[in-house]
Amino acid sequence: MTAQPGPPDDGLFDVSELLDPKALAKARAQEAARPEARRPAGSLSVARVIVDTPLPHLDRYFDYRVSADQDAQAVAGCRVKVWFHGRLLSGLIAERVETSDFGGQLLYLDSVVSAEPVLSPEVLELARAVADRYAGTLNEVAKLAIPPRRIRVEREEPPEPPDPPEREDADTGPGPWAHYPDGPGFVAALREGRAARAVWNALPGPGWDDAIAVAAEAALDAGRGTVIVLPNSRDVRAVDAALTRRLGEGRHAALPADLGPTPRYRRWLSVLHGRTRVVVGSRLALLAPVRDLGLVVLWDDGDDVHVDQSAPYPHARTVLAMRAHMSGAGALFGGHTRSTDTQLLVESGWAQPLVADRATLRGRAPVIRPAGDDHELARDEAARTARLPSLALKAAREGAREGPVLFQVPRRGYLNALACAGCREPARCEACRGPLAIRDAHAVPSCGWCGRVAGRWTCSECGSPRMRAVVVGDRRTAEELGRAFPSLTVRTSGRDEVLAQVPNKPSLVVSTPGAEPVVPDGGYAAAVLLDGWALLNRPDLRASEEALRRWLNAAALVRPGGTVVVAADASVPVVQSLVRWDPAGFAERELAERRGLGFPPAVSMASITGAPEHVRELLDQIRLPESAEVLGPVPVDTRTGDDGGVTERALLRVPRGAVGELSRALKAAASARSARRDEHLVQVRVDPLQVL
Repeated sequence: MTAQPGPPDDGLFDVSELLDPKALAKARAQEAARPEARRPAGSLSVARVIVDTPLPHLDRYFDYRVSADQDAQAVAGCRVKVWFHGRLLSGLIAERVETSDFGGQLLYLDSVVSAEPVLSPEVLELARAVADRYAGTLNEVAKLAIPPRRIRVEREEPPEPPDPPEREDADTGPGPWAHYPDGPGFVAALREGRAARAVWNALPGPGWDDAIAVAAEAALDAGRGTVIVLPNSRDVRAVDAALTRRLGEGRHAALPADLGPTPRYRRWLSVLHGRTRVVVGSRLALLAPVRDLGLVVLWDDGDDVHVDQSAPYPHARTVLAMRAHMSGAGALFGGHTRSTDTQLLVESGWAQPLVADRATLRGRAPVIRPAGDDHELARDEAARTARLPSLALKAAREGAREGPVLFQVPRRGYLNALACAGCREPARCEACRGPLAIRDAHAVPSCGWCGRVAGRWTCSECGSPRMRAVVVGDRRTAEELGRAFPSLTVRTSGRDEVLAQVPNKPSLVVSTPGAEPVVPDGGYAAAVLLDGWALLNRPDLRASEEALRRWLNAAALVRPGGTVVVAADASVPVVQSLVRWDPAGFAERELAERRGLGFPPAVSMASITGAPEHVRELLDQIRLPESAEVLGPVPVDTRTGDDGGVTERALLRVPRGAVGELSRALKAAASARSARRDEHLVQVRVDPLQVL
């Protein structure tokens, strides 16, 4: 059967056009066997359904007839089953209407799975906008918005909503926002129900979670809801506790990433029914159906975990900005640093900066010293190349007398990269040319691609049989520190085990970025930020921006007046921004440079990734905007797959105002390939993180 061509964007057609004759006859025979089901509902007898199909050319509503016995349950937003292309598929009712534009006979809904309206009108409108913005389909975004169903939870009797706690007049003050000159005004605007929008540079130290809770409380006082999105479960738990202190028990819903499906669905339903007006969580909370939304909050927007890894790969920052605009809600994008994307929001006037004055900042920030400044190089020339320069060891030794000391290591593992000890050429596998590494203290070098053990390795350039470590991971660093500080306990925190907190007593903590445990009642006595070159020398447009974000997040955990040593060259501008604790100034300069070079976020980009022939084929089919510029395609992965091919990527660059036009062009090209049943797929991403 040949797929039907797509109708105009605003058109509809009956699903019976896509059913083969046998499947159509079977479906109608089943309907004929149930006479009562063939009687249409008395009013609004047509359901417009979002069918669960991944094909881009089927990204539209399909009309089905609602029978009289389905009338009460087939409400807008509920789950249904429908016959589609000879298969029984899931779907969501977008709306009920009186008539269909299709002139033929409509199929009936096969069944109503649940009468629960899980897709609210506000989320439906937002999902459509997100799908259009990212060249995706409405069905893809709806899957991100709605959690899997749990029948037992739907049958539970909902609990009575708790009474709001009695609060004294002092509780309605600005709280931690009093430390920011414009903070009290921001909270007052939220309490009055106004759409206040700010880009917030949080002070180092504790209190940022309570500041978010105060903002959510202010929006709730105005009778409006709040959506709070955080990068990890640890931050979700911190804000969850702060909201409980501010709002009382049961007045908000926490949706961390590690929450089980049953409690997640139970809490999500409490939000859907309006019993809960404040939601805090990871990306799971991004599209939560909060009623009368008054505030969206995003913490640490530069963290790449805010990009969903499921199509169409939306970024939480963009989605929340769209949601705030569509709902007339306030917005708070905060962190210890400032991304170039939020700097663009400030410069465009969409949001206002919310920062503390320099005197307050100096009283809260630690002292930051680069190991590679002129003074240190004069007294210790080895500081230029040493992984643990004398300044870092001195700061760790002095800090360990008073409390825990943090060592931030950019990479996890043991010895993640090896090179020839003679000529410094990277050590590679003789079979597949993959990089060699050592996984633990008792392992031998092996390939990171094919896993082959490198037995009698010799350098292909100079013939030397000896290797040296190039990239050292957190576990090897912990071993080295254990030998240097034998009397101290050494803890590690990383992907295998992330520590939530460590006691406030002398010890050493080795952590990868983002896994740093907090120290209750005080903070770290000192911190050492190792291997700055590994962050700054990455072939990534955001290398400096990401390095500053990781450094400031770690430095913010150090107590006021403590010492932070960064193993990096002091002459590098991003290191100077760290020393001065000036993330806003760095973001402003970085954005100006990217604007001059034509890089995101000053412009918009989309990437097309796949086999070379498929990438070029799609490029030939796209009707690009006149302002679009094609960069590439170029190889991005030299590892050969089962078919012996390589992966290529092309970048499409347009002015920011033309991103909608570019997304529509990409969607149209993908739909045309899908309609032809072209199974050679390529990955299309709008606003990709990686552009180099």
